[in-house]
Amino acid sequence: MPSATAGSWTPVALSADLPPATVMPAWTPAGSIALWRSQSGRASASSDRCPHRGMRLSHGFVRGEALSCIYHGWSYSPAGGCIRIPAHPDLVPPETIRVAVHKVAESDGVIWVAVGEPAAQPPRFDDLVPLRSLTIESDIGALEDAAGAKVDSDGFIRIADLPWVRLLLAEQIDRTLVHVMIEKDRSPADRVAASRIAEAVRRQAEARRKEVA
Repeated sequence: MPSATAGSWTPVALSADLPPATVMPAWTPAGSIALWRSQSGRASASSDRCPHRGMRLSHGFVRGEALSCIYHGWSYSPAGGCIRIPAHPDLVPPETIRVAVHKVAESDGVIWVAVGEPAAQPPRFDDLVPLRSLTIESDIGALEDAAGAKVDSDGFIRIADLPWVRLLLAEQIDRTLVHVMIEKDRSPADRVAASRIAEAVRRQAEARRKEVA
């Protein structure tokens, strides 16, 4: 399991994959999180455990501007405080009932979640747009071997034969989340080619992992 790095950002999802009033599981080097978007469109990242009975909040639901646990409906604000306990509708929940939250930033179609206190905002990719994400059952080393390139300082693997395609990586436990990014204004045929390249890299990386297992 990768260790948490103080002051870092992780590209946990694409903006298009988190529409309003939805929640999804995601992962950072600090552990699993519930990534959710309120009805008004604000993206938030909360600890993935409800403090009441430990149910995963990523299995819950979003109503308005709050994330609710699927088990007993305890609801939490983007700041992490409990704001509603359905079994006690007249109770104002004490401030001690809360979930941990993380900083979230969205740019260029990518959702980033902070581990610790980053000194700067996440990188910008003004010339790129996201195409899709895929989870690859391999580590970054096997991905680099499959792609024939190393991860650069921005977290990208650049495809030599298709310089307008880049793979943005986020290492997870025993797997890697890959966001396929392409240059703006590419043709539909180019988008198909980029997706096929990503799938080819996935197959090769997973095959390499099996060879050394």
